[in-house]
Amino acid sequence: MTSGSDPQSLAAEISAGYGNDPALLIEILHDLQEALGYVPEACLPEIAKALNIARAEVHGVMSFYHDFRSAPVDGALVKLCQAEACQAMGARTLADALRGRPGLTVEPVYCLGNCALAPAAMADGRLIGRATVEKLATLAVEADA
Repeated sequence: MTSGSDPQSLAAEISAGYGNDPALLIEILHDLQEALGYVPEACLPEIAKALNIARAEVHGVMSFYHDFRSAPVDGALVKLCQAEACQAMGARTLADALRGRPGLTVEPVYCLGNCALAPAAMADGRLIGRATVEKLATLAVEADA
């Protein structure tokens, strides 16, 4: 984030960096999330204004694509595969065991391409095969360090 700038100003800067082109809305949202860790709801009107599109259109893109978050992640982000191979190897039970653990945010995804090592997870950008509660819970400890 630019030194001293608030999230709305940053949203305007990023939009301007893309020439305020509405066709590049997804890239703008990705860059804002990369900078802040999430896309604050308060930034949506600023992006809509910069791109000269309806706020509902920005909100529609935010809510359609599951990778966008409207709240900060609590500690480590774990994307847990919910596709058939991973379900067969206990992904749902694993997800239930991880939900509510402090320091972990668990998001479902639908295939990480690691079916042979199911259940698969992506933790802070790192692919983990044969995921277990123990393997993923250590991420919360690492995130706190």
